[in-house]
Amino acid sequence: MNPIVQISLDLTNIDEALKTAEMALRAGVDWLEAGTPLILAEGLHGVRKLREAFPQTPIVADLKTMDGGYLEVEMMAKAGATHVVVMARAHEETIKVVVQAGKDFNVKVMGDNLGCPDMIEGAKMLEKLGCDFIVHHIGYDERRGIAAQGKPMPSPLDQLKEVVDAVKIPVQAVGGLSLEQAIRCPEYGAPLVVLGAPLTIDADAFRTADGDLESSLRLICQKIHAYSDV
Repeated sequence: MNPIVQISLDLTNIDEALKTAEMALRAGVDWLEAGTPLILAEGLHGVRKLREAFPQTPIVADLKTMDGGYLEVEMMAKAGATHVVVMARAHEETIKVVVQAGKDFNVKVMGDNLGCPDMIEGAKMLEKLGCDFIVHHIGYDERRGIAAQGKPMPSPLDQLKEVVDAVKIPVQAVGGLSLEQAIRCPEYGAPLVVLGAPLTIDADAFRTADGDLESSLRLICQKIHAYSDV
């Protein structure tokens, strides 16, 4: 598939999220993500507002579902989400019902391998259970905690190629990527590029980053989309 650029709206205010989303779409972003902080702050209301404002744009609801999967997918689908996220560390039955709900409500399922002892096996298991995409994810707390111990900060790029080679469905790398790293994700075979904290968002305060974000995003989108011509 051709590269897709997704912006994670890891904000806690729907008004700021809407402004950021509008700017991001002008810059060439393809998908919007209702990030976990936004869902915690605004819930279904936030997803509905995004859908009302951007009726044709794919919207990922980063639920990080661990239980009660069918109902969560149904609620988010009815609010306007087109994609939902379920965790590999959830019980197998939860992943199965999320996949079934995805089929019932025409929503794509993104399986997230955050926290898996074996990230590659976690991705393979998610594909086997019917997920449509893999989110290869090194968590916010994990990265910061390891760095605080004076150890090298882990990156999703460390095993990205191995994850891509292990599955047949599209892969997205998430977790502290620099601008340069995000742009290079398609080189690893990961066409779904997510931009979020700390690349386009202030990671500490979860608010829009300072500076000319729109110009930066436009440049990033141009470089990522150029991979489709290679």
